[in-house]
Amino acid sequence: AGTHLILDLWGASHIDNLQLIETALHQAVEVAGATLLHTHLHHFTPNGGVSGVAVLAESHISIHTWPERGYAALDRF
Repeated sequence: AGTHLILDLWGASHIDNLQLIETALHQAVEVAGATLLHTHLHHFTPNGGVSGVAVLAESHISIHTWPERGYAALDRF
């Protein structure tokens, strides 16, 4: 059905920047040649973590960040 990529990013920076993450998701969709249906991101307080998903006609790209640990988890199908 497709390729499922799971990424664990340690030592990640700027992962509390909602606008940067949204821009990166949109760029990933474009590079993948996918069809974006909807993007939803939530910025948590007080730690600044972000969780979100780009819903694609083909599947999805999701992200969850823990800036206090310098860690981000992504998955793309």
